[in-house]
Amino acid sequence: MMSTNKFQLLAVAVAVSASTVAFGQDGVAAGNIYLTTKTAEYDAENRYVFEVDGPHTPTPRLPDGTPDLSGDGVWSLGWVANMANAQAKPGPAPAKPWNQAMWSYHNANYSKYDPQGFCLPPGGPRAMATPYPAEIVQHRDRIFIVFEGGGHVWREIHMDGREHPKDLNPTYFGHSVGRWEGDTLVVDTVGYNEKTWLDYSGHHHTEQLHTIEYITRPYKEKLNYKVTIDDPGAFEEQWTAEWDIRWSEGQELADYICQENNQFLIDLHDDLDIPFFEKTGGL
Repeated sequence: MMSTNKFQLLAVAVAVSASTVAFGQDGVAAGNIYLTTKTAEYDAENRYVFEVDGPHTPTPRLPDGTPDLSGDGVWSLGWVANMANAQAKPGPAPAKPWNQAMWSYHNANYSKYDPQGFCLPPGGPRAMATPYPAEIVQHRDRIFIVFEGGGHVWREIHMDGREHPKDLNPTYFGHSVGRWEGDTLVVDTVGYNEKTWLDYSGHHHTEQLHTIEYITRPYKEKLNYKVTIDDPGAFEEQWTAEWDIRWSEGQELADYICQENNQFLIDLHDDLDIPFFEKTGGL
């Protein structure tokens, strides 16, 4: 069984430093953040899906009746460390042998080469599983999701009926087009680059990654997020993960810059115990 070491603690510090989080027992935080470093273990059920304690206020809506995914507050994203544990029946992701081997390697070295630890963007759908607040802004023909952490980035979802371009330049968040199906926002995304992991535990993906996200706000205090992952280059078959996100009324996004004082990089050593970055002269 793995034990927590300094690389895990540093990675967690990088991940949660922008937000005040009160952690409870058994790896479950106050709120909706589920924190565990035992990423190779699986629960009996998906513990990322929950009911919010307290009032269940009716879903706020825009003048045209569309669900309002914003408001005076932010969404307190949780930490889904191993996305395979957010399946309806938790268990190993259907990874191809090379992907499974890389996942095992990352678990063995405590995910110390996680790109997000280097302050690179988390990409999607990992951005929705990184424990920083996020704000959703609905415009006439597009939706923006602004993330406080993970590189302090944003993503754009086109809502004007356009199709994906035929020749995409792969990017961290890919190209997203969305539509409403009743009260569910359905987002289709392709064109991801291969510079990100799907989750902290180290599931890789390829440029063939295609995701379909289903986002609903069943009541004001909760957002339900479900994503289908289709990547024939990295997985044997499609698979789906789902988690809930708690609303934080009145909270604002902070001006958090990951690159500032990132001690993780200073202490990082490679597999031969050599400093990953050589120190330079001067100040």
